[in-house]
Amino acid sequence: MTRRTYEADARRIESADDLDDIVKDKREGWRANSAKARRRQRRYKNRLTRKLLSMGSTACEQDA
Repeated sequence: MTRRTYEADARRIESADDLDDIVKDKREGWRANSAKARRRQRRYKNRLTRKLLSMGSTACEQDA
């Protein structure tokens, strides 16, 4: 079984294409239908995007 996606995985993202590769839903086959699986994937991507933005803002604050 694949590992679930967490916010800490955001540090492994270097380009936007990496986001699709990193986001994994280990329960994808268990979802009631494909729409719910897509929604879950979208939520994982949004979580990682928010984490990336917060990491970027803290890096900018440290540079200032």
